[in-house]
Amino acid sequence: MKTAVIYWSGTGNTEALANAAAEGAGVSATAVSDFSGDVADYEALILGCPAMGDEVLEESEFEPFFTDNESKLSGKKVLLFGSYGWGDGAWMRSWQDRVTAAGAELVGGEGFIVNDSPSDDDLAKIKELAAQFA
Repeated sequence: MKTAVIYWSGTGNTEALANAAAEGAGVSATAVSDFSGDVADYEALILGCPAMGDEVLEESEFEPFFTDNESKLSGKKVLLFGSYGWGDGAWMRSWQDRVTAAGAELVGGEGFIVNDSPSDDDLAKIKELAAQFA
């Protein structure tokens, strides 16, 4: 299954999760600013973004990328992940709703979120979830 791991990270927490997910899926992780492919060419997407501001996706790079590609998600398997430092995960619930409304299959039924820095356990869990794509 052709899989892409695409993420945005400000402090490195989401990047660490992206690298673990990429290892599990047997692919490389790509920062959203470096992604030059077409989402339509992938059967599965592993997408990572932390909570920003008032529990929203990062607004200058990731949100525009996601909005531009939302219509291409139908029929794809999608795994969402990210980290947060405050709130209760509202950004992830909203993101999950957008993915399922676009017709994608949300792997695991919900996004994978970590408060602050991921632990070794967190990294092992995201790697295991991503391995379902391999």
